[in-house]
Amino acid sequence: MMYRIPAVLNSNELAAFSRELDKAPWIDGRATVGSQGAQVKNNQQIDTRSEVYPRLQATVLKALQNSPLFFAAALPRNISAPLFNRYQQNETYGFHVDGAVRNNGESGWMRTDLSATLFLCEPESYEGGELVVNDTYGQHSVKLAAGDLILYPSSSLHCVTPVTQGIRVASFMWIQSMIRDDKKRGMLFELDSNIQTLKARHGESEEVLSLLNLYHNLLREWSEI
Repeated sequence: MMYRIPAVLNSNELAAFSRELDKAPWIDGRATVGSQGAQVKNNQQIDTRSEVYPRLQATVLKALQNSPLFFAAALPRNISAPLFNRYQQNETYGFHVDGAVRNNGESGWMRTDLSATLFLCEPESYEGGELVVNDTYGQHSVKLAAGDLILYPSSSLHCVTPVTQGIRVASFMWIQSMIRDDKKRGMLFELDSNIQTLKARHGESEEVLSLLNLYHNLLREWSEI
């Protein structure tokens, strides 16, 4: 399943973020990828040793923590340190699969259940640069507004098409979910969404309380924490 999380960063946050990005040093993107990915990866990333990187990382993590929709869709147990990439002048990242586990610093090893891309440039400011994801239901091409985030299974093959004009900048990260199974996670998200819709339409009721009880009992049954 793929989920769009709109407005993770608002316009004011994006403006401040852009000013920080202007100060950032960029290095070869292959510095943070394995041998398989290095063969098809051609982009740049912000140097994680730079002074600006911790501030950018903290801003993204805070924005994710403040997004109820992100929490509902991902049910995160662990979020990797966000990274930042840049594509220009026909740079691209060919089809690849993300590693099943990764070292997340002080928090140790984490399983990658979900991958996330947070778009930091408006789509009309560059040509190409679509995130293309292959999953059970076919191939999906994604190019979202600045501040929007896409969640998709880390198990899927995916790529970024060549950026032929302009510059594409994004943040990306991985999530270990409390719910390992994608189908179960999707059912919980659908149930939670319907509960919120019913509450907004009819207020609190015995039926809403019953569904909420069901949601939490399923979460209790399926979660790995």
